[in-house]
Amino acid sequence: MSSSLEPEPAASDAPSDKSDLAAKLDRLFDTMRKPNKPPLSNAAAAEAITRTTGVSISPAYMWQLRTGAKTNPTVAHLRAIAEFFGISPSYLIDPDVDPKIEAQLELLQVLRDAGIRDLALRASGVSAQGLTSLAAMIDHVRELERLPPIAPTEGSGTDDRHQR
Repeated sequence: MSSSLEPEPAASDAPSDKSDLAAKLDRLFDTMRKPNKPPLSNAAAAEAITRTTGVSISPAYMWQLRTGAKTNPTVAHLRAIAEFFGISPSYLIDPDVDPKIEAQLELLQVLRDAGIRDLALRASGVSAQGLTSLAAMIDHVRELERLPPIAPTEGSGTDDRHQR
């Protein structure tokens, strides 16, 4: 339970030049949650991190990290947060964004949508030619709905420019 001394971060509470760490933590809170559920509160996350990792972290401290009020946490706290979210601590420590981790977070965020998961499961086992056809159909629907095009990922086998 969060008290008035431990407010949840909101866009209006956060500094406009949010630290890299604060932005990455917000990304984790938003992405690493159950489908159709809101992100964890600072209190719930702090309690879960303490329980699962044995490293004590308070809701107030989690709030400070997420708003950028604290920008130099201990390595032990960063490792505990990373362990809880199932990512490499380097994601939180390194100032540069790891494109592989960022791609995995983006995929997790997309797969929270039950419709997307259903399409992915239905496409499992389909031949490369079938996947190319499905991609073309989805591209056409995106165009009809005036959505921006999505470039095929490298090695996906769905880019017919690379098909022989």
